[in-house]
Amino acid sequence: MKRRTALQSLMALGGAAGAVPAWVRAAAQADPAAVLLEQSYPDLEGKPQALAQWKGRPMLVNFWATWCPPCVKEMPELDGLHKQHAGVQFLGLAIDSAVNVVKFASKLPVSYPLLVAGAGSIDVMRSLGNGPGALPFTVLLGADGRISRKILGPVDVADVEKWLREVAA
Repeated sequence: MKRRTALQSLMALGGAAGAVPAWVRAAAQADPAAVLLEQSYPDLEGKPQALAQWKGRPMLVNFWATWCPPCVKEMPELDGLHKQHAGVQFLGLAIDSAVNVVKFASKLPVSYPLLVAGAGSIDVMRSLGNGPGALPFTVLLGADGRISRKILGPVDVADVEKWLREVAA
């Protein structure tokens, strides 16, 4: 596990545990997907939603923002895939403000949950393998909670469709 070793080295260089961000300590000790599934984010009504409620199901987790043109462009495609694959939980984690996401959702609704992750979740994306913290970023998790695939940039619908058929089998 090169990632775990690198994170442990970073912790050692950081000196006291307080000097190292909590997400680095957590990622060094746990699987990044498990750390993701331990998170809780508010929905569009402000009610906290624990990602753990969807454990045991394949998941497509899409990090996006209202100000990101490629994110906005791929949302209808993701929504179409979601409607065709009810056995897979889709989630949109917005790296944005609640006000912006609510306004956006009123104009372009999707059939899967949109949660407000905020800018602080860029560290979560980085722990999942998105070093630059760029958007859009999509993580595909198997029913076992393990990362099956990571997609930095817009999704290739045919590629994701193939993955969805495989996990549904």
